[in-house]
Amino acid sequence: MSILRPFSKSKTRRGFGNDSAEPAEGLAAAGGGVFTRRALLMMGVQAGVLGLLADRLYDLQLLKGAPLKEQARRNRTSRRLLAPPRGLIQDRFGVTLAGNRINWRALLMPEETTDVDAVIAHFATIVPLDEHDQARIARDRKHLRRYVPLTLKEFLSWEDMSRLGLNAPSLPGVLVDVGTTREYPFNGLMAHIVGYVAPPNEKDVQKNATLALPGMRVGRAGLEQTQEALLHGQPGSVEMEVNAVGRVIGELDRLDGAPGAKLGLTIDSVLQKQVCDRLGERVASAVVMDCRNGEIMAMVSTPSFDPTLFDSGVSHTQWKTWNEDPRTPLVDKAVSGLYPPGSTFKPAVALAALSSGAITASDRFSCPGHYDLGGVRFHCWNKYGHGSLNLHGGLKFSCDVYFYQVARRCGMEAIEKASHMLGMGVKLPVELPHVRSGVIPTPEWRRAHGHHWNAGDTVNAGIGQGFVQVTPLALACYASSIASGRATRPHLLRSLEDRLLPGASTDPAANLGADPAMSGEGGDNNGLLFSEAHLSAVRGGMYAVVNEAHGTAPKARLSIPGVQMAGKTGSAQVRRVSRALRESGHFNSMSLPWEYRPHALFICYAPYDNPRYAVSVIVEHGNAGATEAAPLARQIMTDTLMRDPANRAPLTKGVVARAALSPEDIPGFR
Repeated sequence: MSILRPFSKSKTRRGFGNDSAEPAEGLAAAGGGVFTRRALLMMGVQAGVLGLLADRLYDLQLLKGAPLKEQARRNRTSRRLLAPPRGLIQDRFGVTLAGNRINWRALLMPEETTDVDAVIAHFATIVPLDEHDQARIARDRKHLRRYVPLTLKEFLSWEDMSRLGLNAPSLPGVLVDVGTTREYPFNGLMAHIVGYVAPPNEKDVQKNATLALPGMRVGRAGLEQTQEALLHGQPGSVEMEVNAVGRVIGELDRLDGAPGAKLGLTIDSVLQKQVCDRLGERVASAVVMDCRNGEIMAMVSTPSFDPTLFDSGVSHTQWKTWNEDPRTPLVDKAVSGLYPPGSTFKPAVALAALSSGAITASDRFSCPGHYDLGGVRFHCWNKYGHGSLNLHGGLKFSCDVYFYQVARRCGMEAIEKASHMLGMGVKLPVELPHVRSGVIPTPEWRRAHGHHWNAGDTVNAGIGQGFVQVTPLALACYASSIASGRATRPHLLRSLEDRLLPGASTDPAANLGADPAMSGEGGDNNGLLFSEAHLSAVRGGMYAVVNEAHGTAPKARLSIPGVQMAGKTGSAQVRRVSRALRESGHFNSMSLPWEYRPHALFICYAPYDNPRYAVSVIVEHGNAGATEAAPLARQIMTDTLMRDPANRAPLTKGVVARAALSPEDIPGFR
């Protein structure tokens, strides 16, 4: 018989529990594994993302931090170079001959706008652009890079700047900038010496990229050209804050460029004005030089021109007018004009003959009024002749026949050598462009030009005619060399940044060895070009020209008590006069048209017993040196001696004293 056991809850539960314990533990284990894998996966993803972020941050902040910082800075700033002010050019007393003035201008930054044409067109409706401006803008756009500012308009008025300020939001990339422009207070008075500046061309920019900056100018003539490296300075920079569209908000930083060097000249602006007034409306040139050191006190070429016109561009009409003017205002006649020296050349021929031993000062030659050579008659200016003359008389009366014979006796080789020693026919070391050497002809020179040299060429050269050509500056050096007995080195630069340059000394010994071509007769002559006896003989003849009775230049005699001047007249023919016309007795050169009249010349130095200044004057087609050039030279020499610029301002410690002067402070300046 079966025994029924009572139902036990606990056992049943334990049994149930015991039966199901293994599956429950499996589920728990499975659930924990899923969670762990998901957590690890999530942690892995997060770690990867964080790693990528860290790598990116490392890349951005450490590896690329500096470049990105600079890029961000550029996004909010705009940096550009600034044209430096050109160096000042002043006279020997500190008067500014070439300076700078403020120039407000409108610039366009092409890289800060998307439509340059539209901006320029809109700008033109606010500030009108003339044909010259439009042509310049079109030219600049072809040659300038987008990062180089484009000059839209210069010399803005206050009204122009006000209108641009009101319309600034509609002119992206346009800004108003302040710079400098070249200013010449004396206008044409100093134009040939100082020169002028003009905008750089494409070749200039290729040589020096900074010349593309707005406001940069390049010297095109005179000292502005030859001293360009000293005058143009070093560019500066400005950093501006801009908004998202490139509109300038403000200026963050500015580094001004280094201005060009300040040049001090030997020129005295007061004397320059006086010389110019003396020449007046004549087509002429005059040079005043210190005999002791070659400093050029004044150098005038008339007519002249206004150099300020070149800064903004010369119109075609003005350029054509200048070039078609027979008086050649653009040419610096003092250094580029070539003229037959005429009778002013006779002292050089005398020194050549004396130093070569061909003649002595006492040798006499007869003048019947003409000299016949190989069937050709060479006339003296005095058709009645001068009779028998020695060197003193030959110079005093300026006898052509005397010097015909002297030239034949010494020959062209000796004349060429003496001329070079005196500064003629050689390249003079003055600091100007286009300085011409002139011509002292020789048989070799003539043959090199495909022609034969004959005795008549030597005869003509003996009176400064034929192929002989010189400049007014060379004539001044020539007169100065006779006065001092030493080679003259002409120069215009006296100081750099207020410090004196070599050559400012008035000690004659300091100027020796100026040029290899201008050397003396020997090494035992105390630096003299010629012997003292020969120099004295020629000087005595030049003294007689001015101061003795019947000399050819009584109108050159000084009225300063106790001061005498030595000089030499010259009248240089520009066309041949036939023998029949000369002998007819009816020839008068003043009856010829102006362009056919002889040039009038005069050279001189003073005081005679202690030479300080030398002067040369050439009046184109002035007819006669005795009546036209000699009185002018007397006036110029009087002005020079009375002012005495070489000794007017004593120097201390080798530094040129500064003077706050302007053209208006100079007496007589208009």
